[in-house]
Amino acid sequence: MTKAEPARGRAALAATASLLVLAIAVPATAQDAAPASDADIIVTGIRGSLQRNLDIKRDSSGVVDVISAEDIGKFPDSNVAASLQRLPGVSINRAGSRGEPDGITVRGFAGDFNETLIDGRRISTATGGRSVDFTTVGSDFVGQLAVLKTPDVSLSSSSIGATVNISYPKPFDHPGTRVAMSAAGSVQDDAGKIVPTIGGLFSTTFADDTMGILVDAVYTRRDTQVNRVYVSGWQGGRFAPCQLAGSTAASCSPTSDTESAAWATPTNRQNVVGWYQQQYGADQRYTKDERIDGRIAFQWQPSDDVLLTIDDNYSRQKIVTDISGFGMWFNQGDLRNVEQDENGTTINFIQAGTPTDFTAGRDSRLLETNQVGVNLKWDATDNLKFEADASYAKSRQNPGNRIGSENGDIGYGGLLGTALGVRVTGDSKNSFPELTTYGPAGDQSRWSDPTIIGSHVTVRSVQKNSDEIKQFRLGGTWEDDSFRVKFGGRYMEDRFRLENRNTFANNFWQAYAGYGTPSGRNTGVPIPTSLYGRPISLNNWIPGFSGNLPPELLAYDPRAYQEYLEGLGNPQTTNIPGFNYADPTVGPNFTGAFDLALDPGSVQDIRERTWSAYVSVNFEHEIAGMPFRFNAGVREEITNLTSSGVGRLPIALTGSAADPTLLNVTFSESQPISTKSSYSYLLPSLDMKLEVTNNFHLRFDASRTLTRPSLNTLTPVLNVGVGQRVGALTATGGNPRLQPFLADNFDFAAEWYYQRNSYAAVNFFIKDVSNFIVAGTQRQTINGVVDPTTGQPAVFTVSQRVNGPSATIKGVELAWQHVFGDSGFGFNANATFVDTNKPYDRTDLSQSGFAVTGLANSANFVGFYDKNGFQIRAAVNWRDKYLQAFGQAQNNSAFGAEPTFVNEALQVDLSTSFDITKQLTIFGEALNLTNETVSTHGRFSNQLLDVYAYGRRYTAGVRYRF
Repeated sequence: MTKAEPARGRAALAATASLLVLAIAVPATAQDAAPASDADIIVTGIRGSLQRNLDIKRDSSGVVDVISAEDIGKFPDSNVAASLQRLPGVSINRAGSRGEPDGITVRGFAGDFNETLIDGRRISTATGGRSVDFTTVGSDFVGQLAVLKTPDVSLSSSSIGATVNISYPKPFDHPGTRVAMSAAGSVQDDAGKIVPTIGGLFSTTFADDTMGILVDAVYTRRDTQVNRVYVSGWQGGRFAPCQLAGSTAASCSPTSDTESAAWATPTNRQNVVGWYQQQYGADQRYTKDERIDGRIAFQWQPSDDVLLTIDDNYSRQKIVTDISGFGMWFNQGDLRNVEQDENGTTINFIQAGTPTDFTAGRDSRLLETNQVGVNLKWDATDNLKFEADASYAKSRQNPGNRIGSENGDIGYGGLLGTALGVRVTGDSKNSFPELTTYGPAGDQSRWSDPTIIGSHVTVRSVQKNSDEIKQFRLGGTWEDDSFRVKFGGRYMEDRFRLENRNTFANNFWQAYAGYGTPSGRNTGVPIPTSLYGRPISLNNWIPGFSGNLPPELLAYDPRAYQEYLEGLGNPQTTNIPGFNYADPTVGPNFTGAFDLALDPGSVQDIRERTWSAYVSVNFEHEIAGMPFRFNAGVREEITNLTSSGVGRLPIALTGSAADPTLLNVTFSESQPISTKSSYSYLLPSLDMKLEVTNNFHLRFDASRTLTRPSLNTLTPVLNVGVGQRVGALTATGGNPRLQPFLADNFDFAAEWYYQRNSYAAVNFFIKDVSNFIVAGTQRQTINGVVDPTTGQPAVFTVSQRVNGPSATIKGVELAWQHVFGDSGFGFNANATFVDTNKPYDRTDLSQSGFAVTGLANSANFVGFYDKNGFQIRAAVNWRDKYLQAFGQAQNNSAFGAEPTFVNEALQVDLSTSFDITKQLTIFGEALNLTNETVSTHGRFSNQLLDVYAYGRRYTAGVRYRF
């Protein structure tokens, strides 16, 4: 146990240890949560699935919610996260550019706070954190999802939110031969293209049912077109009075330098608090998401006492997103005629000379994951059983010689820069900022005139990650008629490696920056009209939102744009008008190709080794004639961490010859950096259940759990990016000595199982969390470098995660499931209400502001009919507004990391199926029937950050099984 643990933790541990001693001393009858039986896949349909879920919940020692397949090859939803959100206390997070549920929040804890396992094993993920992107986990042929809201020490205690255990079917689940096949087509209304999903499963047992093999494979494709309006960051700072609307100052030179000549004029002094938009724009994204899932499982039972299982799970997901958009960049000191609301939000302004950029991108990500495992179960005696499990998993992002991102940026500026205005007229949940002036030199009719558009920057990059996990666990169970004892241990090694290669590192991205001669610049070249595709109209861009946009987006292929520039030749051997010869970091080095270079600051190599041991006891007794179940356990976890990276420091900042808003960075020589750290924690757990009557149960649960820091935050390197913006200098730093979050958890529940397939429950919970990891920011100089635009030491906004305060989260979950006799009708409804003693304070302008993220009230309702082979289900999911995270796309605020809030959302989905025969079923699904959007905002509700319109999706298909 670490010294940082609060005194209350020691008291809780002592109490649980005493209960363990008592448990061992009291004779009782052992009974643990019953696993799903072979019959679970025989009783099919919605009602059969709900009854199995209810039975597992009722019999479990701790607080567990379950979703079971309705039949082999038939999970309730096409996405695992979408199914999980039907459970009490579970909400989903959506990937904005696709609209797909990619993560879950449990009782207010999202992402890394929830551990996802496959058959009890940790999943490797190369996406950068510990959380799993659920769009990479196919729901086809999933057998069961279990959400453990209180820990099972024999499984894991490494999640403050919940542990999600995904169980796949195995051949011995149902001896004999089983075949399931499905084929479907889906279409998103904005994409307008029907795309396939096809899968098959084969399972059989042989050799007198002592051997079995199961094989399944699924191909899934989803095409999605999304419209987006964005503000990349609302930056807090201070305006000078001369910048405000109504100012009569003869000149305006905003300054915070008390030694400057401008400071002598009071109207130049920056002392008016406010927030402004760093960048504003809109884009359209077309995403093609292709996934292949494959699995093979072999089982051998040479005797009644021994069972061997070998399995291999493979997935490959390729996501390609084509983007067309526009964007404008703003600097606080350049804003004039600034109008603010009562909160200090800038709701109207003008910035002279604003360039206009038309952007195009192709973002590609390939994620491959493979996990192979061996499991051996041995019943040594009638009382003593052992289980050994070993697995190896590796996940790779963008393996091989792939390019992850191709981006183009063209437009006009300089002489054609615009006195551009942006006005905020409403709330972020139903309006977006609108441009009051735009176009070259203010001429709106020439907004997208191809004759004046020239080249600007060109970005190519690839993010290469890998995550490799080796794990082994050995456990035993001893039981007789009195009680059960579980004991065992686990070793896990997790190695995460990351590097980024891009055209920032060699500054080649600025080879043809500047917009060219139409803008009065001597760098940049005209763009031939042959590169443009059909323009994209911006009319009726976001359904249900007000706010005007320019008439259209220019569409072009970013790689074709890059190839055109490369086709101009080698500027070292041929004079190319428009090439950025004047920039010393580009001119002498670029030879005609946009080659990638390694960004040393991105290199990370994190190795984490964890040893754990556990023991738990379980017994049943009677209190005043009422059955009483007691389960207590304790788990010790020891973690050793080695963190390596490549460090370097800035030694100079220079202005860009092609773009006055950019600053180039010169660095010192790179050098390797490595650190080591370790920590250990003792994690007790206690579950008690009293059956007041056969149908009315009371539960009490207490536990200590932890959540480890995300692996990609543990780098020992301070990273200063190559391309810096004037007035927005930033740096990021990791912290390899971060301690895990630590939580003391308490649950009290009452459950009433008043008839078959029906129950009502209320669950009160409290989580007392310490060691919160916060993304603190501070403004500081680095290595004494000077900002050439001010002549003063450069001030960077440095973001770094540190262990910070503690907080208490409390809430209540309400659940009601009811089936109306044999009518076929029923519903499942739940609601969760949460609160904390550390809510967000919008008036706090300190650098170290803190609040608990992820907390939101939520409610779900599923109504269904299931009878005579016909099923129909309507699901309504609601989540209130919540604080998602600290930090925005641009983190340059003088007041620390600005918040990101997600607005209230409601989604309605519909699914149906009909059994033509016992073997053949047709089915359909309609998602987001009300065409809801996803939107976020900053510190105040009118500070829109993102709004995505991701449309409706329709699916129809056929399923065959025997």
